[in-house]
Amino acid sequence: MLPVEFVERMKEMLGEEAEDFFRCLGQKPYQALRLNPGKTTIDDFLGKAPFSLSPVPWAEGGFYYEEEDQPGKHPFHEAGCYYIQEPSAMAPAGLLNVCPGERVLDLCAAPGGKSTQLAAAMRGEGILVCNEIHSARARILSENIERMGVRNALVTNETPERLAEEFPAYFDKILVDAPCSGEGMFRKNEDARAEWSPENVQMCAKRQDEILDFAAKMLREGGRMVYSTCTFSPAENEGSIARFLLRHSEFEAVAPGDVPAFWERGKKEWAADADGKPLDTVREGVEASIRLWPHRLKGEGHFMAALQKAGGEGAEGDTHAYGCSKGGIQKGISTKDCGDFFLFEKETFCRPLESVTGEGIFLKFGEQLYHCPPGMPSLKGLKVLRPGLHLGTLKKNRFEPSHALALAVAPDMVKQVRDLDPKGKEVKDYLNGLTFPAEGTKGWCLITTDGYSLGWGKLAGGTMKNHYPKGLRK
Repeated sequence: MLPVEFVERMKEMLGEEAEDFFRCLGQKPYQALRLNPGKTTIDDFLGKAPFSLSPVPWAEGGFYYEEEDQPGKHPFHEAGCYYIQEPSAMAPAGLLNVCPGERVLDLCAAPGGKSTQLAAAMRGEGILVCNEIHSARARILSENIERMGVRNALVTNETPERLAEEFPAYFDKILVDAPCSGEGMFRKNEDARAEWSPENVQMCAKRQDEILDFAAKMLREGGRMVYSTCTFSPAENEGSIARFLLRHSEFEAVAPGDVPAFWERGKKEWAADADGKPLDTVREGVEASIRLWPHRLKGEGHFMAALQKAGGEGAEGDTHAYGCSKGGIQKGISTKDCGDFFLFEKETFCRPLESVTGEGIFLKFGEQLYHCPPGMPSLKGLKVLRPGLHLGTLKKNRFEPSHALALAVAPDMVKQVRDLDPKGKEVKDYLNGLTFPAEGTKGWCLITTDGYSLGWGKLAGGTMKNHYPKGLRK
């Protein structure tokens, strides 16, 4: 059952297409996954995966799968080879045009699909700040960042207002996947239908205005911002962009290049205020936005728009000026305080870890040791869940590696590797926390499945002790 007010509005918006639209909402949603290029290549994965896959046309590495495939239950999922993601939700991150080495913010990031997509484009270079205002969802975000082996991410649990105070004109690129009324999820989520109301649409539109204004403060001159929602409401889509452009003359909406023919340009005449009433004045650019309709493609409803901030251009060879984080640059601890880690590194790895992570700093929180990208902003006063790559625990006279470290390194980095058949009993036992017999040199061993890193084991006396995290065990 769909809300009556929603049905009436969609009939007005879609006209003759409304019947196809409503019929579509009664059908099963499409399911997809997106490969993690930090773990595998398309050719390698397609040669190994026991799934029926077909490409998502607007997302490199995105593939539809069949319901019976159940990729979430496969060991490859635990190895971070892919992220299960709604196919239309793969579109906005690509519109941001992220490059390695940039400063990037995903402002409303949980559960992490778009963050991990941005991280893949950054290739471990630069600084990625992934923020989520709700603490429980922020923990899920942090877990997904870990599973996908992301090394250069700072995961925070802050309000947009607090981040704007800390990071004026700091970021090259910002993604605002804004909280919305969720109309695009109606066929996937019964709760979204039950919670919908015209009043909730208005509340979301007003909240989106605030979030966009804070995001604008954090974007450097010449920077790019992408706004997206999973709703159909004009007040939250064309309306949000139109209102933003009226408030911010320093921004312009930028049309993407070649896009699929079944993507629709935004409609200037749909620009509305937060209450859904047509705006008297609308700047050019609203029509540069993009709508994805579920009855026209294999995916849910989505809206997105790219916004470019003026400035940042100079003579050839000039570089743009960044703002600085309020607390400056984070200072690391001395490498002298990491002696047990370096001993572990020498015993366990074939080459120094920094050959993979790049240069950076070490941070210690209690017993926990992290490696952070160079130029990491100060963490003082911020609610931080993950300040980079979690290396492990510095215990008395020894170092114990983290699960995050196992997922962030490739098997050719590690001296001892035990590969488990993804279809065999041993890998199931490992994911259940069980030990198993094994031969080799005493010490830490990377457990893999079909060549993909899965976690740590520690060999002693012919037995592989299990160090797969208890909270993840099946």
